[in-house]
Amino acid sequence: MPTEPEPVPATAPAARSLPARVGLGTAAVGRPGYINLGRADDLPAERTVEALRERTHALLDAAFAAGVRYLDTARSYGRAEEFLAQWLATRPEAAAQVTVGSKWGYTYTAGWRTSGVAAHEVKEHSARVFDRQIRESRALLGSHLDVYLVHSVVPDSPALTDPVLHGRLAALAAEGVRVGLSTSGPAQGDTIRRALDVTVEGRPLFTAVQATWNLLETSAAPALGEAHAAGRLVVVKEAMANGRLAGRNATGPDTAALRTVAARTAAAPDALALAAAAAQPWADIVLSGAATLDQLASNLTAAEVSLTPEDLAALGALAEPAETYWRTRACLPWA
Repeated sequence: MPTEPEPVPATAPAARSLPARVGLGTAAVGRPGYINLGRADDLPAERTVEALRERTHALLDAAFAAGVRYLDTARSYGRAEEFLAQWLATRPEAAAQVTVGSKWGYTYTAGWRTSGVAAHEVKEHSARVFDRQIRESRALLGSHLDVYLVHSVVPDSPALTDPVLHGRLAALAAEGVRVGLSTSGPAQGDTIRRALDVTVEGRPLFTAVQATWNLLETSAAPALGEAHAAGRLVVVKEAMANGRLAGRNATGPDTAALRTVAARTAAAPDALALAAAAAQPWADIVLSGAATLDQLASNLTAAEVSLTPEDLAALGALAEPAETYWRTRACLPWA
C-alpha cells in the first residue's frame, strides 16, 4: 500500500548563510542527455563536448563567485568529472576552498548520444566496479576528491551487505575521503536506516548521505533527520524534482500551492523549492541542478526568501505518495 507523504515541517531552522549551503550539481551539463524537463531550451543547440565544457565552467565560475562551495559530480555524468577537474586545475584559489563530492556505481554508456541508446547508464555496486571507478575518479580529481558516494543505493543493493566492498570503502575512508551513499526510489528511508547500521571494525562506514527530497517527495525526511542527528553529512538532491517545480513547468493542479505562495512572497517557484529544502533542520547542503546562468541566479535568490510557518504548511500540500512520485519520475524522457 502507498505510504502517506511526510508533511513539510511548519517551522524553519535558524537562519544560516544559504549560498554556502547550496551546492552545484553537474548532472545536467556533463552529458548531452538527461531527464530534466525543458532541456531543449537550456543547452546549446549543438551539444558538443566543448560547448558543455564551456557551460559547466561558466556555471562553476558564477557559483563560486556567489559563495557556493560544494560541487557535486559522478562517474556516470558523462564528462562532468573531467570538466570539473579542468576547472579546478585552472582556478587554484577556488580549488583550495571548495568541497568536491563524486559518485561511483553507474557507468555512463550513452557515448555522447541522446537518442538511439538502450541505456544511458548501467548500475553495478560491486568491488570490481568500485576498483575501476575510484581509479578513474582519482585520475581526474586527485586530492580534490573529498566525498565519494555509492550512486543510487536501494534497500537490496550489495553496497549495504558486501564485506569485500565494505573493506575497500573503509580503506578509502582511512585515506581521509568521506564515504557515503546516494539514495533513490520510494524506500529511501529504509535504505538510509540500513546504511546507518553498517560498520567496519566497529566504526560507521557511511558518513554522508545524498537523498532526493523536494516538495513533491518528502518521505525520506524522518530518516534524514536521524542521519543528521547521528553526525552524517546530509545533501539534498533533486530539490526541483527534475524541473517539475521550476516556474515554466509548475503550471498544473499538482503545483497550485507553489504558485500561490510564489504570488504571495513575490519569489520564483524554483527559489521557493530550494528555500523549502534549505529550511529542513537536517539539510546540510541543497544542490542546485542549474543548466544556465539565469537558472543559477534564480536558484540563489532562495537566500532572499523568508518562509513563514504558514508558507511551509501550505507548501506541504504538494507532497505526493512516494510510489506516485517515483513512478512519474521513471517516465520522464531522456532528452
